Amino acid sequence: MLYQKYLEEVWGVLSGVAESQRESIVEAARVIADRMERDGMLYVFGCGHSHLVGEDLFYRAGGSAAVCAMLDSDLMLHGGAVKSSCYERMPGLAKPIFERYGLTQRDVLMVSSTSGINSVPVEMAICAREKGIPVIAIVSMAYAKDESRHPDGRKLHDVADIVLDNGVCHGDAAVAIEGSDMRVGPVSTISSCMIAQSILVQVNEFLWEDGVTPPVYVSGNIPGGADRNQALIHRYLPRNRHL
Repeated sequence: MLYQKYLEEVWGVLSGVAESQRESIVEAARVIADRMERDGMLYVFGCGHSHLVGEDLFYRAGGSAAVCAMLDSDLMLHGGAVKSSCYERMPGLAKPIFERYGLTQRDVLMVSSTSGINSVPVEMAICAREKGIPVIAIVSMAYAKDESRHPDGRKLHDVADIVLDNGVCHGDAAVAIEGSDMRVGPVSTISSCMIAQSILVQVNEFLWEDGVTPPVYVSGNIPGGADRNQALIHRYLPRNRHL
């Protein structure tokens, strides 16, 4: 059955990432933990399906309250999927989005883009770097030789401080339907979210080891959960546009 082949491919990608990206995950976590110890935050950006990485990290049980997903409707699917694909290739859109969120030098930016070739994710990383904000990129290096759509020919992995490879094949679809030329079964969201969550888990351990209580939400669906989260919401509300 093809679904079994797909699950094998998913497990293969995740296993490969767990091994090959180990040092980069720890490095990224250390950078974020250092900023959070100075009351900084992690901002997460992506276009199209890549924005799901930010949403996966944002405002959830077991997740860090010091995370803000950067959610621009024009670059997300619900505002028009075809339109979002066009917009993410257009130069000049990233800067006003970046400025809207008010990132400072105590913060960190994570940008997820499997291809890493479109203008908006590249420009978002450049905006952060110009302000002295470290940039963590999640990409697939299978696209490393593809032509960039950025006016200067740069790709996301060229402008990030730390690059994590999600191990996804070129084109993302992981399995072929026998007897056809079709491939199905994307893996990029699964792999990229696993990387991002792994980084945040390690961030919280570093904070604890450094004597800082990690700002972690509990489930609002357990007794007293909503009340426990209220202090964190109050703390980060002024810097998180989506709380």
